[in-house]
Amino acid sequence: MPIAVYVLGLSIFAQGTSELMLAGLLPELATDLHVTIPQAGLLISAFAIGMLVGAPVLTVVTLTWSRRTAGLVFLAIFVLAHVAGALTSSYAVLLATRIVAAFVYSGFWSVAAATVVVLVPANSRGRAMSIVTGGLTIATIVGLPLGTVLGQHLGWQSAFWTVAILCTLAMAGILATVPGERPDPAAAPRLADELRVLINARLWLAFGTTALVTATILVVFSYLAPLLTQTTGLPDGSVPAVLALYGLGSFIGITIGGRFADALPFHTLFISIIGLSALSAVLALTATVPVAAIAVIALLGGFGFAANPALNARVFSLAGDAPRLATATNFSAFNVGITVGPWLGGLAIDAGAGYPALGWIAVGTGAAALATVLFAAFVPVSSPDPADRGATGRSRGAG
Repeated sequence: MPIAVYVLGLSIFAQGTSELMLAGLLPELATDLHVTIPQAGLLISAFAIGMLVGAPVLTVVTLTWSRRTAGLVFLAIFVLAHVAGALTSSYAVLLATRIVAAFVYSGFWSVAAATVVVLVPANSRGRAMSIVTGGLTIATIVGLPLGTVLGQHLGWQSAFWTVAILCTLAMAGILATVPGERPDPAAAPRLADELRVLINARLWLAFGTTALVTATILVVFSYLAPLLTQTTGLPDGSVPAVLALYGLGSFIGITIGGRFADALPFHTLFISIIGLSALSAVLALTATVPVAAIAVIALLGGFGFAANPALNARVFSLAGDAPRLATATNFSAFNVGITVGPWLGGLAIDAGAGYPALGWIAVGTGAAALATVLFAAFVPVSSPDPADRGATGRSRGAG
């Protein structure tokens, strides 16, 4: 893999730390900002809303930009949003900075995907994206618990300052490794071609799978900190360690998923979604048992993130030679799930269902995700892209 792929992964680590760290900071944020925990959880949804809108919009705006220039601009705005967030004591202002940061973060994801498409062969794109996305899993192992520890001991603002510093360092890496030339006008991506790809019904089915799998992960993940302290009965100081275990499971899962995503996308999705749903049910039943809950949470990270490379590889396969807008739309689908998951969880908590109910909600969204995969694998939706026929054939033939 080109060194730029790993630098992009480290850049995603820096930004992904911000995306994830609020899951470990909800109690501190709620207390300091004088809001309820579900209201603090909406800061996670606000981030997702920014990403939902930003990916396709910024992809269209930057089609003819140098990938390096676009990445640097997005990172610079991300840094400024976190400086503003660290300096405010207003819930409304913090909510706004989360949306702005997420808007450009999604643009950076689009730049990363476009760089992968150019730098690696088609049959390695899923693996390359697993390396880039692996930055997010490293954020769950290192960034999330680090942000939780900083928030508990130095205030949640210290986590925001740390992210701003990490992203500034990431800018130096982008400047050094990502090609800086502008696309050749004759070979530059054309918006008409990118829009034409989106007509494929199978592509929208893939987007639906992405959204539902992500919601299944986030409905539990978003409220892990209060679940562990209020239901499982763990002390506050143990939360970072459990979140690190979740991150370790995520890293193992995405590494294994990346190995099989290009050749066996459907098998990878079947196994990960079934495992994710079953583990969510187990968590609902054992949330009050510390040893069982901790073990299940680590496995949830593994099965949840194992699906990620296959979700990306599926879209690459269907998009063919015009993947930028399709990939950006898939990032929006991820963030539909990130928005819906915490929202559904918040509804259950506000209704007095208790944190174990989150597991049952995840079982429902997981079943819906599995239905979309089964439909895509075995029911003709439209004339698929030739690459998609190959992926489907491999999945059926191996099964």
